Amino acid sequence: MFRNALGKTLRFLGYTVQYGCIAHCAFEYLGGIVVCSGPSMEPTIQSSDIVFSENLSRHFYSIRKGDIVIVKSPTDPKSNICKRVIGLEGDKVCTSNPSDFLKTHSFVPKGHVWLEGDNLRNSTDSRCYGPVPYGLIRGRICFKIWPLNDFGFLRASPNGHRFLDD
Repeated sequence: MFRNALGKTLRFLGYTVQYGCIAHCAFEYLGGIVVCSGPSMEPTIQSSDIVFSENLSRHFYSIRKGDIVIVKSPTDPKSNICKRVIGLEGDKVCTSNPSDFLKTHSFVPKGHVWLEGDNLRNSTDSRCYGPVPYGLIRGRICFKIWPLNDFGFLRASPNGHRFLDD
């Protein structure tokens, strides 16, 4: 009887470890569901919207300008942030705020991206902490899941004029 119970327990633990590994790989490499908070991506993503983030793009270096990404915060590694990619390595980007009279520009260094929130007046982004290392990107947001009346692919950036193709 003890041997039977021990066998069932070990079999259960084996299945638990196997399915745990499968779940880890799915969430690490395929994607997952993310709840967004904060006003920095309004009007595209509202606070408490639920989105699906796929993680394959970061592994294959196929992040493009205009993509919305989930990134480990450069100022707080325990939290993730949601921002739009404005510039890739080598791109010329506007580093000043929209209200600044004189506009300043800079080039994104190798291995980095330039991120900004869609709500430029209420966003802490690369204009504050500079270019973000590509390695901090966790995934690319594909579509919005919740609220249901807004289900589907995300709309284009309201700040498309900030993408410089010089």
